[in-house]
Amino acid sequence: MGDSVGSAAATARAALDAVQRYPREAITIGRRVLTTGQPDPDERSTAERAIGLALRELNDLPGALRHLRRALRAAGTPRVAALARMSLGYVLANAGRTSAALAAVTSALPELTGADAGRARMQRGVVLHFRGQFEEAIREYGIAVEIARREGDLPLEARARNNRGLLNAHRGATLGADDLGCAAAIFQRLGLDLAAADVRWNLGIAAGHGGDIPGALRRFAAVEEEYAQLRVPRPALLLDRFELLLSVPLVEEAVEVAGLAVRELRRRGMASDLAEALLAQARAALLAGDLATATESAAAARVRFRRQGRRTWAAFARHVELRAELRRGTRSAALLAAMVRTADQLDGTGWPGPALTTRIEAAGLAAALDRTGRALELLAVAARARRRGTASRRAQGWYALALSRRLAGDHRGGARALRRGLAVLDGYRAALGATELRAHSGAHGQELAAEGVDLAISSGTPARVLAWTERWRASTLRMRAVLPPQDVGLAAALAELRMVSGALEEALLAGRPVTALRGRQARLERHIRELARGVDGGGGLLAPPGLRTLAEELGPAVLVELVAHRERLRAVLLRDGRATLHDLGQVEAALHAARLHRFGLRRLVVTGDTPDARAGVSHTSEVLDRQLFGPLRAHLADRPLVLVPIGELHAVAWSGLPTCAGRPVTVAPSATAWLAASRRTLPDGPPLLAAGPRLPAAATEVRQLARVLPGARVLTGADATAEAVTSALDGARLAHVAAHGTFRADNPLFSTLELADGPLTAYELERLPRPPGCVVLSACDSGRSGVRPGDEVMGFSSVLLAIGASSLVATVLPVPADLTTALMLDLHRRMAAGARPASALAAAQREFAASGDGSARATAAAFVCFGAG
Repeated sequence: MGDSVGSAAATARAALDAVQRYPREAITIGRRVLTTGQPDPDERSTAERAIGLALRELNDLPGALRHLRRALRAAGTPRVAALARMSLGYVLANAGRTSAALAAVTSALPELTGADAGRARMQRGVVLHFRGQFEEAIREYGIAVEIARREGDLPLEARARNNRGLLNAHRGATLGADDLGCAAAIFQRLGLDLAAADVRWNLGIAAGHGGDIPGALRRFAAVEEEYAQLRVPRPALLLDRFELLLSVPLVEEAVEVAGLAVRELRRRGMASDLAEALLAQARAALLAGDLATATESAAAARVRFRRQGRRTWAAFARHVELRAELRRGTRSAALLAAMVRTADQLDGTGWPGPALTTRIEAAGLAAALDRTGRALELLAVAARARRRGTASRRAQGWYALALSRRLAGDHRGGARALRRGLAVLDGYRAALGATELRAHSGAHGQELAAEGVDLAISSGTPARVLAWTERWRASTLRMRAVLPPQDVGLAAALAELRMVSGALEEALLAGRPVTALRGRQARLERHIRELARGVDGGGGLLAPPGLRTLAEELGPAVLVELVAHRERLRAVLLRDGRATLHDLGQVEAALHAARLHRFGLRRLVVTGDTPDARAGVSHTSEVLDRQLFGPLRAHLADRPLVLVPIGELHAVAWSGLPTCAGRPVTVAPSATAWLAASRRTLPDGPPLLAAGPRLPAAATEVRQLARVLPGARVLTGADATAEAVTSALDGARLAHVAAHGTFRADNPLFSTLELADGPLTAYELERLPRPPGCVVLSACDSGRSGVRPGDEVMGFSSVLLAIGASSLVATVLPVPADLTTALMLDLHRRMAAGARPASALAAAQREFAASGDGSARATAAAFVCFGAG
């Protein structure tokens, strides 16, 4: 009898010990205690408690609560009942019932001593943490650490340190990483793999809050693999990924992850985390401009937070609601009062970031309501943030100072503050490393750069407008390129993606099911993105050039840099060292005309030459040309052009416009990028000529080009693999690739050139140790780019220019392969004779268009010269 009782007690304790190591096994062991023999009340309670906590690890909160209540009812002694009550409080907090949770844990404390009391203190800290009572939570965690060290209870010490470290990391305290590192080491030493993985994930959170985005991404990717091996779901961790995505910001991905978190947490009944997911959804929607979703989700989150007694979080949700109301155009004293009140609440409860944003926007509203004194008061408080905190917060502080100085009439002081804020963000973006992250992070400086441009335009000084425009435009290309790691994992993932993409293409052509292949492709792409994003940054930035420097390099060419200012499109024109500023009309009118022009050219290329199609293209080209170049024509004469477009205008087929037809035109992301490209020394490696599969005209084109370029390395058929082509591109003086091309608007770095063994992505070109000199891509849409805030371009052109290529000739439209060969032969003959790429392309386009019909002219116009020209 005694042995069986002892055995049941030991087995129940074993179930409890297994909770964080093997939760499913803990459930099995606990059920064995309940179904075999005659366990006494405390043994039954311990077994039920183990099952309940294991179900919590597996995110089954209703099941966890059910078993923990059974544990409380079954307990035979005050101590065991108190332990059950303590665990019940923890899970109640997870379920969003924080008032009941706090009462349960607090009532357990008088019955517990030693390490048991330490665990209760830690659980009380968790509940207070959930409720937003951060200082009290830190104090409880500290007491738990002291008790654990006194009692020699390593698991308790590790858990309390993990919780304290995570809370400090969220609050921006550097002590967080120390606690987390210590906790991870303890759990690892104890063989508690799941707990150790949780702490390593939290180290990723700490890295993200500290501004180390690449480090956070690397940690998250590694720990996700551990969770997969342990077969333990962690849906709430989607919220941590969301915070990291929003910090870059990768808005589209953040919207997707927030939506997934809401669905998954609602399905699992995790009420506390669901409220946070709804808030995340609201924040992402606000950034994406979806004001209806932002308001609806923020209101739903606020209701849940208030019901859960989490007033701190409710204030955060209210902050999102108010910002959405402001974006809808509401301008009222009531909204101003609500925003100021919410900012004060956020500051007082540990949310300095949202408080700062709300206060700056409230100041703008106060100024709009002619309450200048109130606006200056709010901005003075906000400007204090420039001295401390994350890069984003410090930049916002400088922005607030700039606004206050401008409001007070000190425009020079305002400009100085804006430059200081942008300098803070330069360091942050350079540290990101990965091209994709750098490009998306341009959103952080939008407000500062726009304010600087506004100041410059109000001064009427063209040189200042150009300087401010260049200060934030395409600044990814001003940063020192960071070579992605040549790790086996990334290379293997890229090779597997190529194989899967090839299989997907074959299945589509054969009419076979593709759902599984598409899922595998999506998973591989996500894995590749995460590996590529984990690159550490470094190095400084190229300073935007002055007018004299640009003028010397331009020579007889004319620079036309387009600038979007509010609803107007403006141009800074630089000719012979003199800059002028021009108003080109409404931005939306230019974008609309560009879309119609592109549609018309595409129609000519794809469906063939018809009178209606020709007339349509002629009309739209004249409309777009008149708006963009009409006010400038007297300054242009017949000189070569260097064009720096905005947004969608990067996709214009420029030689299809009357002003540009037959004229050397070079398109660049910025004047700084053009200058850097034009000063590069071309490599002296042998030329590369490569042809992709399923395109007979490509092989013909390459064979004929081989006669123009003797000594070139020729890759066709099965020899034109991704590895062979990238190897030959490395250090090539000139490269020509004729292949099927695909542009990916959702992620331009997954745009592809189809080669013998599958698609070659823009990601892979980032890995070239030595860039090619001039690249010609005779492939559909190979010159198209995705454009992110700050006119950051992403695609083949941005990657090649970033790694050091001088020029790229590529298409911004689909092109018929059988029509391009003659154009490409003429282009290369002229370059071989010494013509620069832009001049050679202009002359070849002029000859080709003159000898063909509308389709031929549209095909010729599709090619654009990027870079140095």
